[in-house]
Amino acid sequence: QVQLRESGGGLVQAGGSLILSCVASAHTFSTSVMGWFRQAPGEEREFVAAVNWNNGNTYYSDSVNGRFTGSIDNAKNTVYLQMNNLKTEDTAIYYCVADAGITPQAMSILGPSYEYDYWGQGTQVIVSS
Repeated sequence: QVQLRESGGGLVQAGGSLILSCVASAHTFSTSVMGWFRQAPGEEREFVAAVNWNNGNTYYSDSVNGRFTGSIDNAKNTVYLQMNNLKTEDTAIYYCVADAGITPQAMSILGPSYEYDYWGQGTQVIVSS
């Protein structure tokens, strides 16, 4: 059973930056994509970004495109989310997710209700004005 553990969340002022990390306890041969969803208080969970495990291709939601950057360190079984120019509306719990057989763009289409292989427990990001 693969476990995903997020870290890097915290409190930051608007305009600031954070780097989220998600470490997988093991990498299964079939895992093809790792990504991030977020859920703000009172809101539905939404797609943020995804990275292809094998070639590093990325896909982003419109709300974060140009501000957030996803990357993978295969040797460390870790996916990162570099978040720059943070806005108060980025405040949310950020969840890491991993799956096999889909692309980063497909993750954005399938959304949070799809039965992904693995979810992390989430890390809180709070952006103050």
